[in-house]
Amino acid sequence: MATANRNLSEYIKEEIPNGADLKIGIVVSEWNDQITLNLLEGAKEALIDNGVKIENIDIRFVPGAFELPLGCQLICENTNVDGVIAIGVVIQGETKHFDFVCDAATQGIKDVNLKYNTPVSFCLLTDNSMQQSIDRSGGIHGNKGIECAIACLKMVALKKSF
Repeated sequence: MATANRNLSEYIKEEIPNGADLKIGIVVSEWNDQITLNLLEGAKEALIDNGVKIENIDIRFVPGAFELPLGCQLICENTNVDGVIAIGVVIQGETKHFDFVCDAATQGIKDVNLKYNTPVSFCLLTDNSMQQSIDRSGGIHGNKGIECAIACLKMVALKKSF
């Protein structure tokens, strides 16, 4: 989703399903924690603002973005979460490592969604620079963590509607 002319933190609260009865897992990459911890705070803020009880937010940490899919899988296998938010950031460097990590994390998170029939919201920033990550983790474009928490709540509601 393009962030130009859009604030990732803006949503209409009345359009968001109430999360009072939900348990949400959050898997957070420790790599680039100056960014991922801001994304985590945004996600927690949005969940709580939309009724999720703090004690129903299960936060787990993994070393980096590559480990996000397994972290999400483990939380799906070992807890009774209704949805998961995968938080990480990969910043373009001088090698192809960026491409491999982004692809593996993206495909792995998608696979966990489908394997466990559990909404796993994709909060993996894949930016060209640290500044772009700052801008999307509470900076001029808002906080992608908020946007992904809202997406998670909406997908949990969609699943429950069937």
